[in-house]
Amino acid sequence: MEGHIRIGAAASALGVSIDTLRRWERSGRIRFARKGQQRYLDGEQLAELLRERVERRPAPRNRITGIVLSVRRDGQLAQVELACGSHRIVSLMSRRTVDQLNLKPGDSATAIMKPSAIVVERA
Repeated sequence: MEGHIRIGAAASALGVSIDTLRRWERSGRIRFARKGQQRYLDGEQLAELLRERVERRPAPRNRITGIVLSVRRDGQLAQVELACGSHRIVSLMSRRTVDQLNLKPGDSATAIMKPSAIVVERA
């Protein structure tokens, strides 16, 4: 499901348990999309929840952890989009690097900002 994150990956990104997310769903705080028995959280909902959590604590200076929303490969290049709290980070990198990191939607990853580039690593 494009733009949706599996419940386990969402729980990991938020630092809560899957059971907590299920309780939030029952209370109406969040809404899951379902495909079969699997629950998926919309990327926008996840970003909003991450924003709420990020506002409560300071972020490291040049590193921001989030969830991979999409990976697009084209020739030798790849584009990786991350939902990182209140931010959407898009990084252009070599396809080889993306393949080595085995990045796919739903994975947790960290964007590292440098003066000349943003580097993505596995969390």
